[in-house]
Amino acid sequence: IYLYLYLLISTLFPQSTHTQISKHSDHSLLLRCLSSYPMADNNDNRRSIWGVPEKLQLHIAMLTLQFGYAGFHVVSRAALNMGISKLVFPVYRNIIALLLLLPFAYFLEKKERPAITLNFLIQFFFLALIGITANQGFYLLGLENTSPTFASSMQNSVPAITFLMAALLRIEKVRLNRRDGISKVLGTALCVAGASVITLYNGPTIYTPTSHLHAHLLTTNSAASAVLAPLGDAAPKNWTLGCLYLIGHCLSWSGWLVFQAPVLKSYPARLSVTSYTCFFGIIQFLIIAAFMERDSQAWVFHSGWELFTILYAGIVASGIAFAVQIWCIDRGGPVFVAVYQPVQTLVVAIMASLALGEEFYLGGIIGAVLIIAGLYFVLYGKSEERKFAALEKATIQSPAEHGIERAPVSRNSIKSSITTPLLHQSTDNV
Repeated sequence: IYLYLYLLISTLFPQSTHTQISKHSDHSLLLRCLSSYPMADNNDNRRSIWGVPEKLQLHIAMLTLQFGYAGFHVVSRAALNMGISKLVFPVYRNIIALLLLLPFAYFLEKKERPAITLNFLIQFFFLALIGITANQGFYLLGLENTSPTFASSMQNSVPAITFLMAALLRIEKVRLNRRDGISKVLGTALCVAGASVITLYNGPTIYTPTSHLHAHLLTTNSAASAVLAPLGDAAPKNWTLGCLYLIGHCLSWSGWLVFQAPVLKSYPARLSVTSYTCFFGIIQFLIIAAFMERDSQAWVFHSGWELFTILYAGIVASGIAFAVQIWCIDRGGPVFVAVYQPVQTLVVAIMASLALGEEFYLGGIIGAVLIIAGLYFVLYGKSEERKFAALEKATIQSPAEHGIERAPVSRNSIKSSITTPLLHQSTDNV
């Protein structure tokens, strides 16, 4: 909790006067998928803690973050195995997240938070519908029917889906005459291919930990058996249906990232938007639960394990991990953070095989490799796009800095692929 408070205050308070979105940004919507927060300006005075260089701190923090998020996938599947309702789980999780977020949203954004109106409330309700209710609902349904590892691997396709959605909505222009455009299109195609393989082709079992370490611990070690037995297993129930749910989860996540952009332009208080979204998400889940969850015992914790899964999802995944992630984005940039995303899938595979005895299938492995490859192609395209944008900016500003009048530079040769700028210019750390 101390780490959460320290990181959130140290990251957001100095930046609280810089969250206004610039009208002259060279960032694309894809960057919003990679980062929910803008980067800090480059600073040569890198801070160290106990003699540890900041660069090493970033790598340690990102590895720790992947373990935290990986644990969330495993803990969520364990919660479902224990019988926790798929409607009760997100309600408690989001209540904890809202309680952690609300004080900082109130105090840090006092001066920049616009007055609330009915129009804003409708927008927040819609964001909650796709970003909280549909997103988390589809995730839990998909996780229950597949496995933690492949739920995590499908999430690697979110940047590519966001780019595709932005291109279809003409928010971002696709330029196939440049490396960045070709790379992002190729990455999107690989992610779609990977998701299709995972959904349509299961294939033979490649690895079955149940016959090795997991079963050995359950049968020979009473202490391990007492810990692992309540968690259940990761056996898929309906693979194809589960993958379709996970695709819905990724589409909802990407849609939330796309439609969040215009909201933040008119209401530039990010923590407040997140708090309102979380609040309306709780209300929506409660309304659905009132019709579909009639058993009052579903709202009661029946064991310490059930309480632990709720607290882990709310505090670690929605609180501490949130603070660590925005600190890493602030110091290292969004691309640096996104590059670590596939590590999470690897950690989930290890955790799930040990704790839940998850099996791995050929189709799932092939699909995961394609999705991760697609993610890196999209990230490469984003990096190249930023180089073009920086070159364009330097070309335009150079004559003005030297007091030379010059004919306008043609944008046919150097042109950003962004049609709707979203974030302020800060590209030094990537």
